[in-house]
Amino acid sequence: MTAANGWAGTGSGPAGRAAADDTVAAVVRQWRAVRPDIDTGPMEIIGRVNRCAALLQQAEDAPLRRAGLTRPEFDVLGTLRRTGHELTPGEIARETFSSGAAVTKRLKHLTERGLVERRGDTRDRRVAHVRLTDAGRDLVDAILPEQLSYESAVLSGLDDEGQRQLATLLGELLIQLEGRLGVPRG
Repeated sequence: MTAANGWAGTGSGPAGRAAADDTVAAVVRQWRAVRPDIDTGPMEIIGRVNRCAALLQQAEDAPLRRAGLTRPEFDVLGTLRRTGHELTPGEIARETFSSGAAVTKRLKHLTERGLVERRGDTRDRRVAHVRLTDAGRDLVDAILPEQLSYESAVLSGLDDEGQRQLATLLGELLIQLEGRLGVPRG
């Protein structure tokens, strides 16, 4: 790895800092032992992003779990709450980066719980409009502060500046990826 690609020497992480001895660091060391000719720099970033995402998903967000919700279900409720108006299932799928089938399954469960309701379009019976019920809105409003507090605790190992830097860097990466994949931005 070279300074030109932002990585300095074997065993170093971003900006020349020593890499933490995490799971990905061990994997990178193994790859370097068998393939010292390849640049593992991208693996050090993508591997850590993927590992963090997997661990966060395993944690299952305690406040959501207590409310009997999954993260994807909360994303549907949150999307309806933050947009403030009815959405079609297709619009919800785009907003939550989910498949239509996944949204349909989530909407069925949320409807059965009385958190959302669907109504048919007066002009096109194939189109449904989804809105939060009062119970759905109240649940989102009650859970959101607790969920944000939980997420803050998860990030508490990073100081405020570290969190800002990480958010900025991840935002830049996300913009690049969305641009390459043609994903419309909000």
